[in-house]
Amino acid sequence: MKNTKLAAMGFLTTLASAVMILNTPMVAKSTASMHTRISQDRLNALAKYTKVIQSVEQFYVDETNITDLVNKSLEGLLANLDAHSSFMDAKKFKDMKVQTEGEFGGLGITVGMRDGALTVISPIEGTPADKAGLKSEDIILKINDKSTLNMTIDEAVSIMRGKPGTPIELTIVRKDTPKPLVIKIIRDIIKIDSVYSKTIEGTNLLYLRVTSFDKKVVRDVKAALQKHKGKIGGIVLDLRNNPGGLLNQAVGLVNLFVDEGIIVSQKGRVKNENQIYRATKAGTYKDIPLVVLVNGGSASASEIVSGALQDDKRAILIGQKTFGKGSVQVIMPIGHEEALRLTVARYYLPSGRTIQAKGVTPDIEVYPGEVKVVKDDFSIKERELKKHLSVELEKIDGKKKKKESKKDDTKKDKKIISADDLLKDNQLKTAVDTLKVLKITKAFKTGK
Repeated sequence: MKNTKLAAMGFLTTLASAVMILNTPMVAKSTASMHTRISQDRLNALAKYTKVIQSVEQFYVDETNITDLVNKSLEGLLANLDAHSSFMDAKKFKDMKVQTEGEFGGLGITVGMRDGALTVISPIEGTPADKAGLKSEDIILKINDKSTLNMTIDEAVSIMRGKPGTPIELTIVRKDTPKPLVIKIIRDIIKIDSVYSKTIEGTNLLYLRVTSFDKKVVRDVKAALQKHKGKIGGIVLDLRNNPGGLLNQAVGLVNLFVDEGIIVSQKGRVKNENQIYRATKAGTYKDIPLVVLVNGGSASASEIVSGALQDDKRAILIGQKTFGKGSVQVIMPIGHEEALRLTVARYYLPSGRTIQAKGVTPDIEVYPGEVKVVKDDFSIKERELKKHLSVELEKIDGKKKKKESKKDDTKKDKKIISADDLLKDNQLKTAVDTLKVLKITKAFKTGK
């Protein structure tokens, strides 16, 4: 893979540059002097590192071995680069491969480092963490009895993952909550349905929920759109608490709704790693009004999708500012059992803005919660009056009517979002109302 050759390629690029400028004896002499100085600096730095390792191995109060010392120094080196780079020893590398296979015992949360604190990016819908009440932007202070201060993401994930059915206790700090909360969770096998669709009652609007960007997202969204083809008056794309996933799926999802232009670009230090992903015209739903829901739990691939659609003026974003995870990591094996997870590039949206540490700001900021409805006082009084009069009639008749058992034959359709459901979700209701306005505006413009 080209990523495993980054170091070598960087060296060759430097060497090639040196050869190109060796045109005159003066330049050659200057260049040779510069490279001699750089080489000497590298040798001095490596000598210093070796001396420190030897001193620790020889004089540290507890007995150590060279392998552990080197591994710990590598862990510290990678952790100090950024929050997403890390060194993986044999156990961590194996754990990472288990996680990417998509089925494991765990809690169902995605975590990241924000200002040095272990932070919940988002709980995955339907998982133990979601059911236990964990929320985006919760700070995990302790895992069982272990403090997360100075703990790496890999260490935290390793502790939280475990045998299904076993308990774990998280102490969290939550915004606007006066003291830390202790949340008990039972681990389970984490299986994720990444896409599901519903219709909005009384409308021709389609609701598409994408919970994570696994390898089936574009396929499943296409299937949902095809199922309702010709009947869609507008789409709500819900990316709230979506922690991200595969880049090609994010690009593919945007490509369903736009037919030209840049979707996202990837830029790093090594030029041949830079890439630009563009839209194509095939299979585009470019004329359907579109609203995207985001929040603080929307990260990485979710931010690429929402940001690209916003930059392209293709969708209106509603909700809250996204997490701000816009860097590219690659896994570089070191031998057969160990590896580096290294940040090699950053993502940039069509306008050139970066996501990293900044996130995507919605066009319309809407806080979560229920919609307050003022009920009709007269209707309430009328109902209470009828009930009161019915009781009085029973007294006059000298008997009490038998209570009729009401059977609700109409089971709630899980594929339909009702008016009552909308009142429970302020952000979703705003999205639906916005789509209605877009449809009216479109009708005015086209005369249809």
